[in-house]
Amino acid sequence: MKSKMLNQAPERTFALIFEKGDAVVPLLEAFAREQGLDASRFSAIGAFERADLGYFVWEKKDYERIPVDEQVEVLSLNGDIALDGEEPKVHAHAVLGRRDGSTVGGHLLQATVRPTLEVLLIESPGYLRKTCNRETGLALIDVDA
Repeated sequence: MKSKMLNQAPERTFALIFEKGDAVVPLLEAFAREQGLDASRFSAIGAFERADLGYFVWEKKDYERIPVDEQVEVLSLNGDIALDGEEPKVHAHAVLGRRDGSTVGGHLLQATVRPTLEVLLIESPGYLRKTCNRETGLALIDVDA
């Protein structure tokens, strides 16, 4: 992955260019850690060679995996990175386009890039934190934290 800072103020903005074979979620989290980003938001387009999406099953309080084992276009990838404890945590949703024009979407669990993914990442106010929500078991943004 290559990165370039586009502007410093009022919010740091970065262009992140992922390359073939890059694992999206761990690289985003590592970038946030390296840059000291407490909170940020991002959007992206590109393509994946494979991905695992998730659908949150309320009764199980867990994600049902939706494997996508084919080349797909990333039609929309939006999310945020906030601190879960002291570590950055990606929360993203994706809509992926298949060759036949159909789509599949859900919570992004993991994905491998092919050939590229272009991400615009913007730093958010530093008070955006995640805390464990007892009802869901999920780390959710807590504006009061």
